[in-house]
Amino acid sequence: MSTVSIIEVKTAGQLKQFVRFPMDLYKNNPYYVPSFINDEINIWNADENPALQYSEAKQYLAYKNDKIAGRIAVLINHKEERELGIKKVRFGWIDFIDDAEVSKALIQKAVDYAKEKNIDKIEGPMGFTNLDKAGMLVKGFDQLATMIGIYNHEYYPRHLENLGLIKEKEWVEFEIIFPETLPEKIHKFNQLISEKYKLKVLKFKTKEEIIQYVDPMFDLLDETYKHLSTYTPISDEQRKTYKEKYFKLIDKDFIVCIADEHNNLISFAITMPSYSKALQKSGGKLLPFGWWHFLQAGKKNDRANFYLIGIHPDYQRRGVTSIIFKEIWNIFRKKGVKYLETNPELEENKSIQLLWQDYNPVNHKRRRTYSMEIK
Repeated sequence: MSTVSIIEVKTAGQLKQFVRFPMDLYKNNPYYVPSFINDEINIWNADENPALQYSEAKQYLAYKNDKIAGRIAVLINHKEERELGIKKVRFGWIDFIDDAEVSKALIQKAVDYAKEKNIDKIEGPMGFTNLDKAGMLVKGFDQLATMIGIYNHEYYPRHLENLGLIKEKEWVEFEIIFPETLPEKIHKFNQLISEKYKLKVLKFKTKEEIIQYVDPMFDLLDETYKHLSTYTPISDEQRKTYKEKYFKLIDKDFIVCIADEHNNLISFAITMPSYSKALQKSGGKLLPFGWWHFLQAGKKNDRANFYLIGIHPDYQRRGVTSIIFKEIWNIFRKKGVKYLETNPELEENKSIQLLWQDYNPVNHKRRRTYSMEIK
């Protein structure tokens, strides 16, 4: 009778196996999109990931018949506990073959870790912070994954539910087909809103011109989402890391920034060409030839992903989103983009979902975290 053994990741070699396991598991899956291998490795390096300054984490590999059959990470965000009073063990980076013995052993490791830390709840899959990937896919298994979304086999949710885990939070994602033309009333409405509130769309000639607005963008993110019960403010260290990590991938033409008459940023939206197929072709590596696929995806692409949006509370529900979407439409027309996929949004966050209501959005993906109370 075969049994499952669990080992803690302790060496660089084991960490590489931990990172590469899903690439082997989904080798022939046309919808899976790998992460950057180096970025995944650096997540567990305190010098590269500021979240480790206030978090603790361990990674594990599951073996069956002398082969890697699964993985899981367990972590505790102490900042979340201090600022929100939420005490739980997060689990993430969970992948496994379709074997109930394997998934049970992995979840048991999260339970054991919670008991060791005198914590009575586990929840996942999720990362360290609000800006990390979260949510197990429960709808959309036949849809191409994005850089910021977790992809998993259809059997994953069934395994967790069979183990007694229940739905904790759920996110929805939408696909939008952009129209060939915009009605004249939209153009007139945008002009009316801009004149009424003395707003202007900022234009950038170079990527460097955007830098002065990056911190105000993070400030707007905090203002936009602080009402959500699970949101924790973005730290200075996180801001620095995300600037360094993602700024090189941002195309200035895909950023919309709106300022008031005093040049204060009141809203922004970041979209990017879809790099999903580029990541598939590169195998999660920029070198030696992965950069070429990314370069081509940035030049010619009929699909884009919506990454971040921030709107100052004073301007929410005042028509500002209409200005944003008109600008995005202008960008997409010039770039040849026809399809936009939104980022995951909490299902109760109706204010954000209203952004898409005039564009016939199709809810093509759902994902959720699962939790369990530890007795």
